[in-house]
Amino acid sequence: MSDKRRYERPVVLKQQTGFMNKFGSGPLTHPKSEIDGIPVSELAERFGTPLFVISERRIRENQRRATRVFSTRYPAVRFAWSYKTNYLNAVCSVFHQEGSWAEVVSGFEYEKARRLGVKGEHIIFNGPSKTKDDIRRAIKEGAAIHIDHFDELYDVFEISREEDRTARVAIRVNCDTGVYPKWDRFGFNFENDEAKQALRRIMTSDRLNPVGLHTHIGTYMMTTDSYKTATDKLVELAAWLKTEYGHTLEYIDIGGGFPSNNTLNGQYLPAEQIVPSIEEYANAISTALLSLPYAKDELPVLILETGRALIDDAASLITTILALKRLSDGRRALIIDAGVNILITRFWYKHKITPAQPGGVMTENTAIYGPLCMNIDCIAENIVLPVMKKGDRLVIDYVGAYDMTQWMQFITLRPNIVMVMEDGSVELIRESENIEYLLENERIPEKLRSFSL
Repeated sequence: MSDKRRYERPVVLKQQTGFMNKFGSGPLTHPKSEIDGIPVSELAERFGTPLFVISERRIRENQRRATRVFSTRYPAVRFAWSYKTNYLNAVCSVFHQEGSWAEVVSGFEYEKARRLGVKGEHIIFNGPSKTKDDIRRAIKEGAAIHIDHFDELYDVFEISREEDRTARVAIRVNCDTGVYPKWDRFGFNFENDEAKQALRRIMTSDRLNPVGLHTHIGTYMMTTDSYKTATDKLVELAAWLKTEYGHTLEYIDIGGGFPSNNTLNGQYLPAEQIVPSIEEYANAISTALLSLPYAKDELPVLILETGRALIDDAASLITTILALKRLSDGRRALIIDAGVNILITRFWYKHKITPAQPGGVMTENTAIYGPLCMNIDCIAENIVLPVMKKGDRLVIDYVGAYDMTQWMQFITLRPNIVMVMEDGSVELIRESENIEYLLENERIPEKLRSFSL
């Protein structure tokens, strides 16, 4: 390998007297040349780009740390993996091997969990759009049905009678946690006693077994006080159930919403400097739960549906520079082979983007665009990068949550996904799409099968 230094074109930059500048210093951007010990260049050459790379080791470390933190603060803890965050079979299987149940929000996700071998009794069925067939299956298989609204409650009433089975149910509760706008579109409201009304109706049925209470107060929640407030209110409901009906709950599900260290757009400081630690969230939630008027051996299981915080930093996206150009304002622009169709979270995150190869000390403000023929396909509006050339590669971090469930094959097809295993091997866990995959479900009416131009 040649040690020849990369050529950097001469450039004149305005310097502010008295301020530090970069001349004479080392490179400001350190390359990310490997992922879990595997060279980025090797991954790109073997599987092509764009390429999602997921770390098995990081997933397991994240889940084990979260389990340890909560279990040292509360005696009974259970995690349920949020399928909507990333429902790749390999990813879900790692979490299930670590002891997580499945948390699903649709019949499709429920089926994925069952096909992976998750028993119904280990599935938490959330979401506002369960069909009657979904509810019937969940009742038969012993899943916990988290009821979102009264119409769904009436469906569960009806189907449990038809099947002559007892349904394991919980209600989703929304409440004022001091964070606005409130997430009050899901579940039954606490403040107006709607939640108590739903519980009263459940308690009148001999076919419904209320096993838990559930809330999910929002997403990327950066305050621990909101979790304590929400847990306090669920504790109040649980205490009311015990006093009013003598009923003891099996679990309290506090949902998810913990942030990752992905920095939000508009956020000045990096996320790792301002996001609370998982220990702080655990302290807030467990403190509230331990005030339950339950005997020690009656304390409910704490269920957590943590998604983003456990997977976001476990995945990276390798991309290749297709072209370089200058914008009208003089800024350098890069065109890469990964667009917002596979990086949907670009619209709310300032992802960490790092060159995969060494660069010089000269840096420039740079815009990064994807390959789509759409003006919105901007990966970064202004990022400082060293001199780069066509064919160089970038690594985009914190792409594990939602990018692989909300992506689409718009203009370009969806790429390969690999997992770097703990033993250092690399496994292809989802193949890139091709035109046959895209056309598989299309049908052409006979009238439209021929034409002449």
